[in-house]
Amino acid sequence: MPIEQLLTLAIVQGLTEFLPVSSSGHLNLVHLLMTRWEDQGPLMDVAVHVGSLGAVMIYFWRDMVMLLAGLGNLLRGKMTSEGRLLLYLIVATLPILAVGYAVVQSGLLADLRTLAVIAWANLGFAVLLWMADANGLTIRRIEHTSLFDAALIGLAQVFSVIPGASRTGVTMTMARFLGYERPDAARISMLLSIPTILALGLATGYELQATGDLALQEDAILAAGLSGIAALLSIWVMMALMRRTTMFVFVVYRFVLGAVLLAIVYGIIPLGQGS
Repeated sequence: MPIEQLLTLAIVQGLTEFLPVSSSGHLNLVHLLMTRWEDQGPLMDVAVHVGSLGAVMIYFWRDMVMLLAGLGNLLRGKMTSEGRLLLYLIVATLPILAVGYAVVQSGLLADLRTLAVIAWANLGFAVLLWMADANGLTIRRIEHTSLFDAALIGLAQVFSVIPGASRTGVTMTMARFLGYERPDAARISMLLSIPTILALGLATGYELQATGDLALQEDAILAAGLSGIAALLSIWVMMALMRRTTMFVFVVYRFVLGAVLLAIVYGIIPLGQGS
């Protein structure tokens, strides 16, 4: 893979993973718009996601310590608030793992990696994000999370298999519908990314090792590292914004992006083959 494509993928993934704008959609735009580059494939997509996993674990290190303490208490047969939150995160992760596996095995994932899907998904889920953020109450925090909330947020996360929907976007949308404050909705979404990306990363690591392609493995490791650096910046920006403003800026961005992509899809804006 050309080094410039590798760098682009890493930066795009890192900067967009924890913003409600769809990192998977943007990753697909890299090869769909830069037509001289080949599709990097799902394996590389997941590899750069793993770099984002490292970033969120570093930024939320206190939460990681808390969750590990909760795990220790659970193993000793003691239920604590930390252990309960850990169980809720696991419950919320199960739907996306099941649906994601089914989508990959069915071959449907390749059919979803198109400009039209990304465009319409951005527009549709931007509307939902706007509705949830504009009308959702701001009365609940992460310590108020219930099993019912976790199940609903987990079901919402299933839609993230659609490029352009945004995992962060759909989980924050549901959290805002449930009345969570914006910083806590973002925190829940980012913590929920840990078991999801970890499971995908382990499966992808096995597949990369099985390929025996050393160049691909080295590319994946480099891309993951660079993505992690960019993701730290993305998380900092996201959390700072959620303490000060609404999600309207992301809604506008997604509307503009969706409109431009549709203009390309329907030939209003020509896509140069030499881009």
